[in-house]
Amino acid sequence: SDSLADLRTWAIKLSDELKLQPVLTDVDTDQEENGVETVAKVDRDSARRLGVTSSAIDNALYNAFGQRQVATIYTELNQYHVVMEWAPRYSQSPNALSDVYVPATRTAVVAGQTVTTETADTSTTATTGTATKTTTGAAASTATGSSTSTVPVSANPGSRNASTGNVLSNTATSLVPLSSVAQFMENSVATSVSHEDGELATTISFNLAEGANLGDAREAIAKAEANIALPTNVRGAFAGTALSAQQSQSQQTMLILAALVVIYIVLGILYESLVHPITVLSTLPSAGVGAVLALLLFKMEFSIIALIGVFLLIGIVKKNAILIIDFALEAERSRGLSPLEAVREACLLRFRPILMTTMAAALGALPLAIGFGEGAELRRPLGVAIIGGLIASQVLTLLTTPVVYLVLDKLRRRSAHERELARAIDAEPKPV
Repeated sequence: SDSLADLRTWAIKLSDELKLQPVLTDVDTDQEENGVETVAKVDRDSARRLGVTSSAIDNALYNAFGQRQVATIYTELNQYHVVMEWAPRYSQSPNALSDVYVPATRTAVVAGQTVTTETADTSTTATTGTATKTTTGAAASTATGSSTSTVPVSANPGSRNASTGNVLSNTATSLVPLSSVAQFMENSVATSVSHEDGELATTISFNLAEGANLGDAREAIAKAEANIALPTNVRGAFAGTALSAQQSQSQQTMLILAALVVIYIVLGILYESLVHPITVLSTLPSAGVGAVLALLLFKMEFSIIALIGVFLLIGIVKKNAILIIDFALEAERSRGLSPLEAVREACLLRFRPILMTTMAAALGALPLAIGFGEGAELRRPLGVAIIGGLIASQVLTLLTTPVVYLVLDKLRRRSAHERELARAIDAEPKPV
């Protein structure tokens, strides 16, 4: 938000509302009002009466507790900045504010005449009659009138340069305790003020309830914002782990499509055909369905690890169709078999290697699915997705791949002459 007050108010309201949502647990915020600050409230009338200006108070406080650079020490190779501050042992608590003195200039009106007392060493006295000047130091004040005004000042004969001995300033300074013109009060304040992209920000953290996912959390947060009528000048967005998960989920579709396009291009180059790669890719839906059903059966989320398992399935499952199609195409081209005979022979002869490779991959992923050791909850979705996809693809691949192969082969024969030639070849009697 652009308003710290609004941010504090609505962050607390939103946090309280999120605690009522059943899909969210351990709702907490980093906004804490358990800090204590000391405020010096200046009495302007008293400060004006004593001749204390706001800039003098600011400078005195900054000299004591800031980091004012007052000099630079040059050496042969380096230079060092001299920073003025109070000794740490004198500024351990807010009580140190009582020891702050502010330079002041007192101005008073006496019997119609203005008596101005500036910095002096001991005291300045204005008497009746001729102007009398009494000075012990480097500055003096004069006045005429019928009254006497005495102002105490600090005795400071001037500052001298420690290295040269020259006088830097011979003007004495009148000092007033800060406690005489200001009151010190303690207020509650936030322990820290966070920013996000240059704006004031508060982080609300939460965990997901059992069986809930990030989509449910987004709906719950939107519902909570609507229930409290969150104003427009207070905005919210996911951050941290929730933001990473949201970004990864939005990219899952693009990643899967990119993988399919790459596989299609590679298979097209391998088979020198635009049709048969589709036959290989037709085996992937069965593997994806099997992976999702396995995750649902074991009540697991489709996480990033499960998506990695699906990518592995793309490489493992398509080898079933590759074994069948590669053998069928070779039989058609070298021995002149019809598509039906070629794909039937391929299924019969390639069943054993397909079964062996599938079993080897499934048994290799079995330890991941069982989940032993530290971090098993992270690896289990990977093993379950792989095994579920392999089982489903093994059952369906030998049934769907021949059908898709024959259908696409017929669509590939566009001309009537090719279709008649294919029918004649299929109608010829085959030797036993």
